[in-house]
Amino acid sequence: MHNLSFTVHLFREGDMYVAHVPELDVSSCGETQEKARTNIQDAVSGFLEGADGKGTLDEILEEAGCERRGSEWNVPEFAGLDRLTMTLGFDAGDQARFLPVLCEAPSRIR
Repeated sequence: MHNLSFTVHLFREGDMYVAHVPELDVSSCGETQEKARTNIQDAVSGFLEGADGKGTLDEILEEAGCERRGSEWNVPEFAGLDRLTMTLGFDAGDQARFLPVLCEAPSRIR
């Protein structure tokens, strides 16, 4: 048995906190940040156990960017998280255009 680690994005949606693991596209929620964190652990565990039962675990881990080396899975190294701000504008034909805000550097979250 070995450890796998995944990124968890935590954000607020109304009165709830949502936890999302983008590598697996698994989400869960809770009334507090701690409850959302607990619930995402249960959701990921159930998702991976279900995939193992269906015989699709290797495929899912490969799609998540993991590499198998013998009996071990290596998870990609997390390097950072940026927030990109975009301005939504419309041209003369009402076609949407998204423009990066050049005056702001991405905020770094570590």
